[in-house]
Amino acid sequence: MYIFIMRHGEAENTIGEDSLRPLTIKGRLETEKMGFWLAHRKVELMNVFVSPYLRAQQSCANVVEVLHKAPLLNKISPKTLDFITPSGNACQVHDFIDGLFQTHEDLYKEDNLDNNSVNKQAILFVSHMPFVSYLVGELTYTSNMPIFSTGAIAIIDYDIKKMKGQLVEMITPSNIHT
Repeated sequence: MYIFIMRHGEAENTIGEDSLRPLTIKGRLETEKMGFWLAHRKVELMNVFVSPYLRAQQSCANVVEVLHKAPLLNKISPKTLDFITPSGNACQVHDFIDGLFQTHEDLYKEDNLDNNSVNKQAILFVSHMPFVSYLVGELTYTSNMPIFSTGAIAIIDYDIKKMKGQLVEMITPSNIHT
């Protein structure tokens, strides 16, 4: 099982309520680019979870819109989680993930996951710094907490039975050449 952890795209630096900051034009382009990258990888997203903050909601909507245009990919509907905000608790989300896998064992079966297949089952979280960094540290053996640029995605190869994984790759919009 792969866990994709994405930081939202670049947001406006407006004065006022942090949760209401919208994406900039660059932020929209970053997140669309990451959506195309996910579609090209033919990732089978089983679930998408998103922060309630506007910039994360807009980022997620851009990614999902691109994925819905890709043939043969699940038509997923994101679920908003109030506890994956910038100050979210990574331990709580780790428990949530492990509970999700146990509750829906039929959906997330390790023996269904063939590393040689084109499609890879995954879940996606769209959230914020510093939370995304803490979450990578919480879910991996090394506990490294990488810094995410806007729009970046960390890929964790997660062992459902061991309840830990390895950080496989960090992809940023600037790493992708179109």
